[in-house]
Amino acid sequence: MDGWIRSGSEPGPALYGRLRVETADLGPARRLTERRPGYGDFGTVAGVAAPGFPAYARVLHPAALDERPVRWDTVAAACGRRVEALTDWYEVIGAERFHQNRSEYGLPGVWDEHPAEGPTPGAVARAMIPVLARHTGTPDHCWYGLWEGYGRWDWEGIPTFPTPGRDEILLSGTLADAVSPEFLDEFAELPDLWWPQDGVWCVGGDVDLVSTYVCGSEELIADLLATPGLEAHRVTASDRVG
Repeated sequence: MDGWIRSGSEPGPALYGRLRVETADLGPARRLTERRPGYGDFGTVAGVAAPGFPAYARVLHPAALDERPVRWDTVAAACGRRVEALTDWYEVIGAERFHQNRSEYGLPGVWDEHPAEGPTPGAVARAMIPVLARHTGTPDHCWYGLWEGYGRWDWEGIPTFPTPGRDEILLSGTLADAVSPEFLDEFAELPDLWWPQDGVWCVGGDVDLVSTYVCGSEELIADLLATPGLEAHRVTASDRVG
C-alpha cells in the first residue's frame, strides 16, 4: 500500500492524511538530530521525545473493555496493584515481561484489550491537541516525524532523518492535522514525533511503546497532568522507557 497520496489528480505535494510529506529540506528536524552524545539515548524518555526541555510527562495509552477506554489505574486497582510513573503494563496485569500480549490475559468486567502499541492513539491525541495548542504560538505550523518502518506503507525514495534507533519521514501541517492520517483508514499510524515551529514542546512515541512522552514547559506538563481523559505521570528526561 502506498504510504502517501497526491493532493489531487494533477501533480502536487505528497500527503499523508492532510500532512505534507517533506522531501526537499529536512532542516526543521535538526533540533531532534543534533543531540549531544549520551543525551537523549535510545530507550530513554528524551530519546523518544527530545532532550533539553524543563519538564516531561508520560501519557499512558488506555486499555479497553468492550472497545471503551480503561485507565491503567483502574486495572491496577482490580489487580491489587498501583501505577507509578515508570510502571510497565506487564507489571499492572502481573504478566511475565515480553508475554504481556497473550490472548489469555484479561479480567472480566475490567479489561479485555491491551493498550495500543505504537504512536499516540487517536483518542489520546485528540485529548492532547487542545492542551498543546494553548502552549505554542505556532499551532498552525507544526512538524512531524513518521517512522519509515511501518510495514503497511511504501516510502521508497523518500528522504529520512535519524532519531535514536529510528529513521523518520518529515511531515508538516497544522496541529489539528496530527490526527488526519485516520482519514486514510482506521489503522493508519499517527506520527511518532510532533513539534511546533516555535519549538516549545515535543511529543514522542514509538512502535514498541504503550505510552506517549511529552516534553515542554512546566506549565504545559502541569496542564497535561490535569487534563480529564488523559492518564499521565511526570517523568524525567533520563528515565528509561518500557
